[in-house]
Amino acid sequence: MEYFLDMPAQFAEYGPARYVLLPVPYDGTSTYVKGADKGPQALIDASDSIELYDVEEEFEVYRQGIHTAAAVTELDSPEQMVQAVQKRVQGYLQEGKMAVVLGGEHSVSIGSIYAYREKYPNLSVLQLDAHADMREEYHDSPYNHACVMKRVKERCPVVQVGIRSVCIEELPELDPQSTVYAHQMHLEKGWMERAVSHLTEDVYITIDLDALDPSLLPSTGTPYPGGMEWRQVLDLLELVNSRKRIVGFDVVELCPNPHEKSSDVLAAVLLYRILSKIGKKRP
Repeated sequence: MEYFLDMPAQFAEYGPARYVLLPVPYDGTSTYVKGADKGPQALIDASDSIELYDVEEEFEVYRQGIHTAAAVTELDSPEQMVQAVQKRVQGYLQEGKMAVVLGGEHSVSIGSIYAYREKYPNLSVLQLDAHADMREEYHDSPYNHACVMKRVKERCPVVQVGIRSVCIEELPELDPQSTVYAHQMHLEKGWMERAVSHLTEDVYITIDLDALDPSLLPSTGTPYPGGMEWRQVLDLLELVNSRKRIVGFDVVELCPNPHEKSSDVLAAVLLYRILSKIGKKRP
């Protein structure tokens, strides 16, 4: 697997790198369009088209070092995958790195968040997603992609943004104050402030790419209309970064289509933009 970005090799070395990208090519519990296991490689491939200078942030975060780790291979069951991701992320955190998980379906986030919760006791999680993912279990598994945020909520507070697909059994799990439904973004001017106000100082961001409207990012396993706009996502991330400390994040649910590459590029640009915001704030 080639490394993220077309950058000089010394900035991709593990030793001095501040950031470690961990690919998790897992798609074992998805229930609609299969192919999210190809997402990490598609994102990495698309990153070759990105300029190293972030014109919006006026910053070259790659100089802080971005290492692309070997992909997680323990993928026989969701439980095994979660444990393997947690162990890998724990190791990177112990060595002072920021681990960024690349999915894969959304269940890959569970192990990463568990590891971050151990390091940051005051952690909260900001979820950008079309779906609530608050089922107790789905298809006989508590680690199904539809159960991710239920598992996370058992460990730390959750703020959900962009939600527009919920089953009625999930409603009791959704806090009206810390849930921003997609339709509310058009009605409530202060929705960003409300979302950020419910986050703790240390924030982990999990980005299911189907949070974005499918007109912007069609290549995802469960696209749903009425999603977030590009600028809404970036403005929210900027507000979080300015008010809180982003300690880690993941980007999941890219389901690449060989005939549609803009989704892959968007995912890669989004990942690099988040790193630029974090790196610029904490040089």
